[in-house]
Amino acid sequence: MIPWVLLDTAKIPSDGGELRLKRRGAEFSIMLGSNELMNSRLSGSEEALARLSCLKLQGRERPRILIGGLGMGFTLRAALAELGPDAQITVAELVPAVVTWARGPMAEVFGESLADPRVSIFEGDVGSLIRSRRSAYDAILLDVDNGPEGLTCQTNDSLYNLSGLGSARAALTPGGVFAVWSSAPNKAFTQQLRKSGFKVDEVGARAHGTRRGARHTIWIATKQGR
Repeated sequence: MIPWVLLDTAKIPSDGGELRLKRRGAEFSIMLGSNELMNSRLSGSEEALARLSCLKLQGRERPRILIGGLGMGFTLRAALAELGPDAQITVAELVPAVVTWARGPMAEVFGESLADPRVSIFEGDVGSLIRSRRSAYDAILLDVDNGPEGLTCQTNDSLYNLSGLGSARAALTPGGVFAVWSSAPNKAFTQQLRKSGFKVDEVGARAHGTRRGARHTIWIATKQGR
């Protein structure tokens, strides 16, 4: 068995703990304490987040997408594969070291995705972008923390409460998509989405993208009205 090697650590802002980047052969893992947040072999549900969202955007010219959380780039690469050359994708990442890892030790995982002319990186809080924009995005995809019931940073909770959902709705164009990845179902969050003016589809997706691996939850919420 090839042992894991610790490559780097990074502090999460607002005392959210410490991330650890580890490698074992060609496999990468990002850990928070004893919890594995991401693994380069488990990309199925994050890719589904992008695919399901992009399906809702078919026919839109020059779609503008905001992705919250760079991670290992699964959602970004899947979105690039689905979208045409006129799309614009902004990826917001709170922890600058994660961007450094993507361009350094994990460059082989990311391939050419960060150099794609459709992509721009914002190093900061995705919530600040959402709150400062009006009708700016055709889709907002959140793969932040562990979903509505987070592990890393309490400020992430503001993305998922009624105020945060109201800001997300305001930042979307009419009929825009608000998509959220979560490690588990959350009935209360489904109801909050509906109260906030979204039509909601809740989808299960496997970590391996087939019938194997942990089952995760994706909400595809479509903005109703203007």
